[in-house]
Amino acid sequence: MLWIVILPATSAPHATGAPVIALVVGPASSDASDNGLLAHARLFGFDIDHIEHYRLFHIQGDLTDDDCEQLARRLLTDPIGQWWVPAQDHLDQLHQQTNSQRRVVEIGLRPGVTDREAAELVRAAAELGLPVERAAVGRRMVVAGRLDDAQLAALASGVLHNEVIERWAEGLLEPAFTDSEAKSPGVDVLRVRASADDDLSALSRSRRLGLSRPEMRAVAAHFEGEGRDPTDAELETIAQTWSEHCSHKTFRARITFPSANGRAEIAPIDGLLATYLRAATDRIGAPWVRSAFVDNAGIVAFDDHNDLAIKVETHNHPSALEPFGGANTGVGGVVRDILGVSAKPVAITDVLCFGPLDLAPGAVPPGVLHPRRIHSGVTAGVGDYGNKIGVPTVAGAIIHDPSFTTTPLVFAGCVGILPRGSHRTEPQIGDAIVVLGGAVGRDGVGGATFSSQTMGAETAGIAGSSVQIGDPLVEKGVIDVVVAARDLGLYNAITDCGAGGLSSAVGEMAQTLGAEVDLALVERKYPGLAPWEVWLSEAQERMVLAVPDPAAVVDLARRWQVGAIVIGRFSGQGRLVVRDGRDTVVDLDVGFLHDGRPSLELEAARLDLSRPARRAPSFDPRAALLSLLAHPSIRSNEAVVRTFDHEVLGGTVIRPYGGVAGDAPADGTVLIPPGGQWSQRGYAIGIGVNVVIGRHDAEAMAWAAIDEAIRNVVVAGADPDQLCLLDNFAWGNPTDPVALAKLVAACRGCHDAALAYGAPFVSGKDSLYNEFVGPDGRPDPVTPTLVITALGLVADVDVVPVTGVLAAGHDVWLVGPAEGALGASHLDEVLGADHGGEVPQPDAGAMERHRQLHAAIAAGLVLSGHDLSEGGLAVAAAEWALGGRLGLQIYETTILSAGKAAGGAPGRKNGPDGTNEAGVLFGEGPARYLIEVDPAHRDRLAQLVPSAQRIGVVTAEPSLVVGSILSVGLADIEAAYSGTMPGGLATIGALPGGTS
Repeated sequence: MLWIVILPATSAPHATGAPVIALVVGPASSDASDNGLLAHARLFGFDIDHIEHYRLFHIQGDLTDDDCEQLARRLLTDPIGQWWVPAQDHLDQLHQQTNSQRRVVEIGLRPGVTDREAAELVRAAAELGLPVERAAVGRRMVVAGRLDDAQLAALASGVLHNEVIERWAEGLLEPAFTDSEAKSPGVDVLRVRASADDDLSALSRSRRLGLSRPEMRAVAAHFEGEGRDPTDAELETIAQTWSEHCSHKTFRARITFPSANGRAEIAPIDGLLATYLRAATDRIGAPWVRSAFVDNAGIVAFDDHNDLAIKVETHNHPSALEPFGGANTGVGGVVRDILGVSAKPVAITDVLCFGPLDLAPGAVPPGVLHPRRIHSGVTAGVGDYGNKIGVPTVAGAIIHDPSFTTTPLVFAGCVGILPRGSHRTEPQIGDAIVVLGGAVGRDGVGGATFSSQTMGAETAGIAGSSVQIGDPLVEKGVIDVVVAARDLGLYNAITDCGAGGLSSAVGEMAQTLGAEVDLALVERKYPGLAPWEVWLSEAQERMVLAVPDPAAVVDLARRWQVGAIVIGRFSGQGRLVVRDGRDTVVDLDVGFLHDGRPSLELEAARLDLSRPARRAPSFDPRAALLSLLAHPSIRSNEAVVRTFDHEVLGGTVIRPYGGVAGDAPADGTVLIPPGGQWSQRGYAIGIGVNVVIGRHDAEAMAWAAIDEAIRNVVVAGADPDQLCLLDNFAWGNPTDPVALAKLVAACRGCHDAALAYGAPFVSGKDSLYNEFVGPDGRPDPVTPTLVITALGLVADVDVVPVTGVLAAGHDVWLVGPAEGALGASHLDEVLGADHGGEVPQPDAGAMERHRQLHAAIAAGLVLSGHDLSEGGLAVAAAEWALGGRLGLQIYETTILSAGKAAGGAPGRKNGPDGTNEAGVLFGEGPARYLIEVDPAHRDRLAQLVPSAQRIGVVTAEPSLVVGSILSVGLADIEAAYSGTMPGGLATIGALPGGTS
């Protein structure tokens, strides 16, 4: 049967005129229903019966019938579970069916967007000897429902595809091959000398440079001195180097605070980074910190021979436009950061922040994807990258808040291991510049400047090329080559090719010596790229190395089938000179490039943090607990986490979810690095984040997030006296004086908490301008969000407490105060109101309690444990009991008396002598834990942890009972926590009335 289908020519003519095969692949079961898409479509109000989902392949080449048969059977289908037909035949079959309400939509990637599956298809076909020249992979959707043309277009745009990276058509879609004969544009010279300020600002806006008027004036003055105007590549290079993303200019700005008489309240801050974050690390002076704030990642000691590297990055703006690609390349980028300090990646973390998933479609502003689409794309992107490169995704959080609707947040982290002293950081004069990894494309052009500006309804249309699609298979090869080259001592310096592409990577490595580069040597995915695009492209999976003998590195890369190209050398002339063949593209003094940016001067507002308590309403503690367990930021994310491989490499000791059924949340996760030579030694990762407190008090949020991250690793067995921290700020517009004041407060909180806990910061990242400006011009900023990551050392993984209680009859001990704060608590979240009162405050005894608990764990006394976090004691006890599928009995008199002794917080007084019952059950605060201990060890536990009190017992009866105050069965706990409670706690906050 001849089944080659010749499609009409596209706007970009094919290079050879070879025919194009259009092939559809479907399941042999004949049921191609996509219920996930159907659910999304119905959520958006489309009247649809079902959606069928098929794979679509466009293949160009002079293929015979036998070639086509081989291609389909051996590469494109599973002969048992799938069938294939020509795309036109399948379309004809659909049209012959009696159901006239079927509509066929085909979807494919836009030209230039990374299509890894198509690239692998071409490669595999070549190995089979089949003459495939090019390929494109897409989807065919068959929609059955009552849709007119306008509704079909709305369905395609809102549900079926993402216009940032994809195209669609009803019926047959023409393939989107990039024109193989496209001519590259030349170098443009842009006028800045003798230009008016308005003209300079207009130039910055038109090219989305993100440069302020003073910065553009500095550029104009510099080139006035040079006696010429800049090229487009020079101006783009300066813009990315000076961008918020790369230069962190807000964190280096001079900040003043106004007062009533016009004088500063406090001494001006000369840089948040220097004044607070780096200053805390310098004052602590931990001898086990190997590198902090000076490289791609922080480095700390692991044992006598090896170090650990850690970094957490943000990828917020790209994830808002293209959720899968944004999160995917966020993971790929932070893995490159770890490679950039010569470490082998061994663990991935992720903190994901979304808007409400049940948001009405009509409530989503124009130009914004629905939170459900962002959630599904981001979580798929995170799992896809880590799973494919074989690195476990082991820790994180998923947070929901209305402010994340227009601007979701994606924090991707990575831990690596490296032999001590193996990371070399100084390029030498004459070293070759070697680019290792993938080729350059138009995807990712301008990502650094794009990520440093606010977004609006038009952003997807004008910044789509800034979004990248990852290629984890290439990165896996890059990892292997870099580790091998490190062990052989083949390079003098290394950095990742991330934001700003070659411009950033080469520019940073050459900031002392200078460099000469020839872009004609850079491998391109396709022709037609302008020189400045080649220089600035952030196309993923690339590293830049300074190499004395490039032949050895190129030969090593060839063994792994990884691209490696020499593009220039480090000159020692102090200038960054870039050519494209004979054309000069860039010729910049590296001093001006890296030190010529005018300092930023900012003014912060005064903050009023007074929070008078208001009378809390009556509520039912049982209903409150179940609503808290079902809260979007507390309830189980196991369904998402199970899509991430957290077992690969075989070193995961404490997993994200554990207990007898594997469905109870752990606090910190514990791992042993691969290799086996570390015996019982491991490391723990903890995460701290609390946007509810951040909404009210940024400084208190910093203290709370740091303590939570420390609690996570301490209860996982880490030593609180040898751990490090990473900070990740996600903020709105820092030029807003109120937002800036909150940023200052958070940094001050980080500084003071780090000193109090003796925990140095070793790395961090600020992501600013996280706000969406709607068509009406009003900004919608994210809630100030600070994510803290803690990395701690575990001396003996065999004594680490498990997730979930273990046996009936064991004692339940509370470490720390019984009563927590109700201000900015999650109880208020489910009650649907802010009832005021003090937010969780720093506790002078917190560090000592962390040390006491660690001593008990090291002594083998703590069988299981859980920290008190969102929702306080009641939520922690419920999750803990669920993990063991056992019950807990908490002694009412003991717990309420302990609460009274600790001092009451504002709220419902219902215990002995007016004890704050709500504060005991649901209050939140630092350094509080529940632990399980054998009764035989009571005296020893009391000796090691004098801050602990015995408050209850583990029971065989599957329920959580707190005296006469609260009783709830495990079945209801499980239903609420897993999101399957009948009648639903879908609308959080509607609680039944209770006692006063």
